[in-house]
Amino acid sequence: MNPLQSSFDNARRSFLTSSASGLGMAALTSMLAGDGMLGPSKVHAEEAIRNQVTAGMQHFAPKAKSCIFLFQAGAPSHLDLFDPKPKLNELDGKPLPAELLEKVRFAFIKKDSAVLLGSPRRWTKHGDSGMDFSDFLPNIATCADDILMIRSLHSEQFNHHPGQLLLSCGRASFGLPTMGSWLTYGLGTESQNLPGYVVLTSGRGSSGGTSLWSSGFLPSHYAGVLFRNQGEPVLNLANPAGLSPEQQRRGLDALKNLNSNRLEETGDPEIASRIASYELAFRMQSAAPELIDLTGESATTQEAYGISRAQHPEATGRGNVANAHLSFSRNCLLARRMVERGVRFVNIIYEAWDQHSTLDADLKYNSWVVDQPIAALLKDLKQRGLLDSTLVVWGAEFGRTPLGENRNGRQANTGRDHHPFAFSLWMAGGGVKGGQTYGASDDIGWGVERDPVHINDFHATMLHLFGLDHSKLTHRFQGRDFRLTDVGGKVVQPWLA
Repeated sequence: MNPLQSSFDNARRSFLTSSASGLGMAALTSMLAGDGMLGPSKVHAEEAIRNQVTAGMQHFAPKAKSCIFLFQAGAPSHLDLFDPKPKLNELDGKPLPAELLEKVRFAFIKKDSAVLLGSPRRWTKHGDSGMDFSDFLPNIATCADDILMIRSLHSEQFNHHPGQLLLSCGRASFGLPTMGSWLTYGLGTESQNLPGYVVLTSGRGSSGGTSLWSSGFLPSHYAGVLFRNQGEPVLNLANPAGLSPEQQRRGLDALKNLNSNRLEETGDPEIASRIASYELAFRMQSAAPELIDLTGESATTQEAYGISRAQHPEATGRGNVANAHLSFSRNCLLARRMVERGVRFVNIIYEAWDQHSTLDADLKYNSWVVDQPIAALLKDLKQRGLLDSTLVVWGAEFGRTPLGENRNGRQANTGRDHHPFAFSLWMAGGGVKGGQTYGASDDIGWGVERDPVHINDFHATMLHLFGLDHSKLTHRFQGRDFRLTDVGGKVVQPWLA
């Protein structure tokens, strides 16, 4: 090789290496200082990650600071809870016109013998707003004037896992960040000792599983952390017997130094996430047990949430699993405590609502499980001055058909199939205009009649409430700028207070 060319190549390689190292060290200093990692005056590693990623991401003043998402997995029947249809009752037992069914896909319904199924529910208007609720939700109904009821949501997904992915990730695909991940990516968390994104579950467990709280292609630091209902709040959080805090701290410091050296060499952001996770887990060892210890809550508060209530005398169906009525009550109270401690996004998942049969009995029980604690949560947040800054959402992957379930091998017309063409979702607090019913489905609840809202429109509006422009909250991955709303979504202005 020409000695001059070799010298030039070496000089260029040296320049690029030193420049990359200088830039990398600047980012490393911002990201990884904390707990003595790069000096005693530095900030925590996960705080630095948040600051680096979120610089300039908040696009305007937010109205919401935290979100509690009440994910009713399995899809409750909006036609029996939120959206009364007298015409459907008139047409009970009659078939739909053939042209409506021609190009429609169902999960289980047999089109040739399908007939409409009315609802036996009794409906009452509540609050100054006169919002309709069925008799299955008497407690949530008392919060009508704080609730924004949306009756015109629609989706293109009619099976559970794709529908849950669309609701959680903005698109029915694996490997994408969820709502909680996008929010913590954009805003970080105000809690130093708890994760920014926490998941609480009750019942059977959703068909979407961990894909519903994944960070996707975002650093794993932004994934949801699953808290358990009993025992250790997070698995393996407690120290092994005989390991003192001092020993643990020395071990973590050694591991942190090794990881920091490796990060300096590779610039891999997952190493930064790993360091931050270890440090957060160390602090959580004292914060998490205090969080789940409810003995400091008054007897009145505990009774309001129903954390010790007796089982329903007619407990039945998918929701009657592992004392879900107690774990759901406890999760609602924990969610309030998490919001108080700065957690950004709390996802409470209750999977029980897939009523293809015995709709009346099973829906009655599931509604009983959630009605009291959700109403208590809304009132508790409001009484403490937290509802204005906490967005509470009730939502599911789709609704249920106005047609009765008639699959082979089951008693016909005792349940409802999956229905994405028109369904309901509600929100409260966090800057939404309560006491209003937005949009409408048609006379039988088949399709949207007025003010259609796609799932991505809901996402865009939710981000807007947190001061984020959905079109600008992006992350480049594999040569493309991804966002929660994919290539759609619009802010629904009438929802905003």
